[in-house]
Amino acid sequence: MTTAPHLDPETIDRMLDDATTWAVVGLSGNPARTAYEIAALLQQHGKKIVPIHPSAPVVLGEQGYATLADVPFPIDVVDVFRRSEDAGRFADEAVAIGAGGVWFQLGVVDEAAFERTRAAGVPMVMDTCPAIEWRKRGR
Repeated sequence: MTTAPHLDPETIDRMLDDATTWAVVGLSGNPARTAYEIAALLQQHGKKIVPIHPSAPVVLGEQGYATLADVPFPIDVVDVFRRSEDAGRFADEAVAIGAGGVWFQLGVVDEAAFERTRAAGVPMVMDTCPAIEWRKRGR
């Protein structure tokens, strides 16, 4: 069985194992939101989270930024919690800031953004969640 290119196991493993700084697009201080739950899970797995939200809140003890371009340090993965029709621009912004990878959450699919991002040499995963992928590994 062939794996879809946007669910490449090696790319998923590299992001989960090697990437330490994750910008979480759409992360607010609302603990009822999925982005909040996943950001907390990322922290439990030793990741530094960077909230990306127009109001730039402090979330889970980390300073937020209004845009990816505002973050003053390197980002390993840009994790996007936005609707599919809005997500592509964040993939483009991730490429523009030199992020190491892009991750579109479960249900977020933009094939054109995937092709642009990969063509720019930036690994990308879409339509899955770190929680799902860690669960598959038994973690």
